[in-house]
Amino acid sequence: MTHAVENQPSAFAGHDAFSTDRWLASVLDAPTLGRIGDRAARLGEFVGSAAAQQLATDANRNTPVLRTHDRYGHRIDQVDYHPAYHELMGRAIESGVHSLAWKAPVAGFASRAVLFYLWNQLEQGTACPVTMTFASLAVFAHAPELEAEWRPRVLADAYDPRPLPLAEKGGATIGMAMTEKQGGSDLRAVATRATPADGAFRLEGHKWFCSAPMSDAFFTLARDEAGVGCFFVPRSLPDGTRNPFLIQRLKDKCGNRSNASAEIEYAGTFATRVGEPGRGIATLIAMAHHTRFDIVVGVAAMMRAALDQAAHHARHRTAFGKALDQHPLMANVVADLALEAEAALRLAFRLAAAFDRSPHDPAEHALQRVLTPIAKYWLCKRLVPVAVEAMECLGGNGYVEEASLARLYREAPLNGIWEGSANVICLDALRALAREPAGFEALAREIELAREPRLDARVAEVRAMLTEASVAEAGARRVMELLATALQASLMLRHSDGVAAHAFVESRCGADGALAFGTLAPGTDFAALIERARR
Repeated sequence: MTHAVENQPSAFAGHDAFSTDRWLASVLDAPTLGRIGDRAARLGEFVGSAAAQQLATDANRNTPVLRTHDRYGHRIDQVDYHPAYHELMGRAIESGVHSLAWKAPVAGFASRAVLFYLWNQLEQGTACPVTMTFASLAVFAHAPELEAEWRPRVLADAYDPRPLPLAEKGGATIGMAMTEKQGGSDLRAVATRATPADGAFRLEGHKWFCSAPMSDAFFTLARDEAGVGCFFVPRSLPDGTRNPFLIQRLKDKCGNRSNASAEIEYAGTFATRVGEPGRGIATLIAMAHHTRFDIVVGVAAMMRAALDQAAHHARHRTAFGKALDQHPLMANVVADLALEAEAALRLAFRLAAAFDRSPHDPAEHALQRVLTPIAKYWLCKRLVPVAVEAMECLGGNGYVEEASLARLYREAPLNGIWEGSANVICLDALRALAREPAGFEALAREIELAREPRLDARVAEVRAMLTEASVAEAGARRVMELLATALQASLMLRHSDGVAAHAFVESRCGADGALAFGTLAPGTDFAALIERARR
């Protein structure tokens, strides 16, 4: 029989992504684990289900469609999404993936990070509006009247995609529109104009990237007589009419296909100012800082998803008489991917802890300020080779669109671009290190807790580089890499087991560390490292 199917691993589905992840449990203290356990288990069961994975596939294959006008010629600027997208959005919002950080009595950021970590193992297009909605609360704090009106709907665990005024909505999502085609990352080049009108403002201008354009409101940048300000743009006005928000076209993106990204035009668009006049960039950076935190958590989750696919395939596929992961070289690769994924998780949740402690601990506040861009830079740089290596573990099966790794591979570069590409992030981190020396010292102390001379030497090298601005800027990527890997190694030494910690330090911080995955020292216990990653 020519069509017998043999030696093909089953789909990696039907598991609880939360309860089977020993690493995730190990980064939470017992009280947090107790508070989040039931909610995370429900979400983890959904994320690991075949039904959820089919929804992710459908949402990304059936991409959003722009309808600028209705059949009668009225301008409607509507983006239609596949039902799978709405079902995923509903599950994420109802699970509190957007809201828990602001509602949990203690350890809110760590608790919510668990949910966001689980969600990003499933689908990343829906993660974009979810994370912007989460991060919007940092900007609403600059506008008490708006916050009082919008906060209850933003924090509601109810997804309501209907284009209605806020008073008629069960829940609301928030987006942002900052960049313009002439400026990109240089937000000072904003040309959109804000003109005072009837106690508010009217906007005229064009935005080059606006993600999730069907959100209920947007924070945006525009220029008035005071300089570049931050403004709030509702999509629907209280009288039920739609605020002028002209969607010119949807971007045809490499990845993140389920989520629409648009070019938009403001044409007499109603807006209210948020924060101080002329301080719009600083105001909106508070939102970007929180979305960068989410990128760190989300990228760690994507590494876990890539590892899971590679480990599952290597365990259930045979070649030359035995399972792939019984061959030493393949075992080396999978074990190395496991180290990278675990270290990313520990870095992300150390950052979450810093966010939670920030309101009460100045050192932790300074630490999260400098660590956020450092972690964002480094994990984004590591995700792409992780995705490629995992895909290669599956061979041709990993390169077809039926495999979730193909979608993850196309998603991987986006996080390194979104909310500041690598050089922008590095320069932001350097500014933070210069402005807040306490942040560097807090990071150095955290690294030095491991009492490992090689890590101490990295801290000393960075300290020397930071003394001269021109050297620090030219070597900014090296600074980020040294600090990120040193902290990861410190966390592994203090919180992982001996085999994993030793292998990570030797391969990432040792003199003989190689660049490619699958180059752990021959004496490494590959089987032990793979077993620790098993679902």
